[in-house]
Amino acid sequence: MGCLRERRPALLRQGQGRRWSPFSLNGFSLPGDGESCTIAVDGMLRAMATAEERPHSPEACFGTALLGDGEENVGQFLYLEGMEYHMWNTYDVHFYASFALLSLFPEIELTLRRDFARAVLLQDPRPMRTLDGATLPRKVLGTVPHDVGLGDPWFELNAYMLHDPARWKDLNPKFVLQVYRDVAATGNVGFAAAAWPAVYLAMAYMDQFDRDGDGMVENEGRPDQIYDIWSVPGVSAYTGGLWVAALQAAAAMARVVGDRGAEGYFLERYKRAQRVYDGELWNGSYFDYDNSGSGNSKSIMADQLAGQWYSRCGLEPIVEEEKARSALGTVLDYNVMRVQGGTVGAVNGMRPDGAVDTSSTQSKEVWPGVTYGVAAAMIHEGMPEAAFKTAKGAHDAGWGRDGYGYAFQTPEAWTADGGGGYRSLHYMRPLCIWAMQWALSPPELHKNLRALPGSVSAAASPAEVALAREKFEKVASMLRLPEEEQDKGYLGALYQILRQMILPAS
Repeated sequence: MGCLRERRPALLRQGQGRRWSPFSLNGFSLPGDGESCTIAVDGMLRAMATAEERPHSPEACFGTALLGDGEENVGQFLYLEGMEYHMWNTYDVHFYASFALLSLFPEIELTLRRDFARAVLLQDPRPMRTLDGATLPRKVLGTVPHDVGLGDPWFELNAYMLHDPARWKDLNPKFVLQVYRDVAATGNVGFAAAAWPAVYLAMAYMDQFDRDGDGMVENEGRPDQIYDIWSVPGVSAYTGGLWVAALQAAAAMARVVGDRGAEGYFLERYKRAQRVYDGELWNGSYFDYDNSGSGNSKSIMADQLAGQWYSRCGLEPIVEEEKARSALGTVLDYNVMRVQGGTVGAVNGMRPDGAVDTSSTQSKEVWPGVTYGVAAAMIHEGMPEAAFKTAKGAHDAGWGRDGYGYAFQTPEAWTADGGGGYRSLHYMRPLCIWAMQWALSPPELHKNLRALPGSVSAAASPAEVALAREKFEKVASMLRLPEEEQDKGYLGALYQILRQMILPAS
């Protein structure tokens, strides 16, 4: 608790007259009551020794293999996604929650990050069955796993089984962004060098989702990202922004480790993807949900600037500041203030006519953790009043006298209709309140790191960039997934029927 008291003053100062601020910071401390655990070094070694006795056991994703000389092994760390979703260290959600670990316990944050860096380099061909009827390898080389498993963590990855996690478009960019942010925050160049192969492989794997070669990845018209029952086709505000920011982060990582050609290649591709993102999605007020022209393409997504938000953690902004403020102002106007008068947080999706987007269960929900992420983005863009107005709704709904009474068991989501329906108590994502603290009182970031002391990174020559491109494309070609079988038969049809029954769109 001393650590908590020491690191919360900026939010408390900014929250003067806002009595909810200290309750929120305390309430969204790391989950307790058995939801998180650390495993000491001796216990980890026993687990590794036991693994050798298991028949057909894959290699474990213990990140201790990436520790450098003199780096302390602080053990391993696990925490559950939530009370309904039993998966350890769910990575797409940790993207939001990770600010708490990095701010309070940075060595544990790096430990978790090493585990995922190790996992990127592993393949597990054992079959797993998804709810949509597909039989797939449990873990594909080059992918960031959705989670580190449940019953046999680190050894049996991807307890998630709703869709194929190897086709998700946000996991790999989120990994690259978090690695660079953690490097910039801690100044640990040894960690940067150890994680670089995984960063490079994660970026190369994503190349197959750039269907038209314009530098930008496209979604596949399915729920292939964290909003896993809210489908999106083509270039999208959420995934596209993460990809643009990840390209810049990959270039920054290449600069740290001294790979001049890769730095030049990623910067070139970053500029191309950035132009596509702006040209395809900016409509004069905000960034469209996607560019497909479908019924909800023009929806206003609360989380549309997730990539811009992370770019503020040591990178250059990926969109113009005026556009970022306009988009966030639109979110405040529509997603926050037009839903229960701003008293429940930011609903995920709104239509331009002022109605909630009811195209999926998730589009019409409020995710309090996302609300705090949006508020953090507002602070980074110089909009603190808008930020606290946005975040206050989430607090009041969870903690207020007239709220839902969740308090220390804040869920993943609640309904925007004021009825108090919720999903998954004790959820991981509301730890994103610490992203507001980060934005209000940013740490000193190390932006000019070099793995080789004294080295100076000159701009790569065109020949070096061309060679780096050839190398990247060769690696990417070896990581491509096989073409999917379209007919999933009886189980696939049953899944679609059950999905409509259990998760109605409206």
